[in-house]
Amino acid sequence: MDAVRLLNVSRHALAQSGAVLDVVAEAWQAQALAQAIGGHLAATGPPELRGEARGLSEAGARGCAVLDHPGTRRAGVRAVQLSDVPDAAAALASLGALLGDVAMALVSVACATDDEGLYWQCMEAIDAADESGDRVRGMLRRLTLRHQERSPEAVRDSTAGPP
Repeated sequence: MDAVRLLNVSRHALAQSGAVLDVVAEAWQAQALAQAIGGHLAATGPPELRGEARGLSEAGARGCAVLDHPGTRRAGVRAVQLSDVPDAAAALASLGALLGDVAMALVSVACATDDEGLYWQCMEAIDAADESGDRVRGMLRRLTLRHQERSPEAVRDSTAGPP
């Protein structure tokens, strides 16, 4: 399944998550997707993204490691369905949005729980989602710069004043 479609499935699953374990499981799924997309782009993506993509893959792996709550992987690992990332910019934008949604959902879980272990796990997972999101934003900036360098008329048009 292509990355954007898989990310949309994950955003929908997160939105439908009502129970704490479901939210935690979807946060884990999102980090697994960050790891897989980062790995795919590190291997086959644009050369200027490969280093940052490796960092995204590593950040996703750390994000998965901090989310060790019963049931996190009960539905199977969605990321194994990743077959292609045909549009890196669209995939990264979708991944960034998913990671933002995950962080907000984890804040809600952390605020509502009385389980100290779950609370701290959520705090660490929020940090991991932020780190992955930072990597995504960095990669999107590089893609934007590459597009501007390849399209000088777009740069001229954007810097020109009103006619």
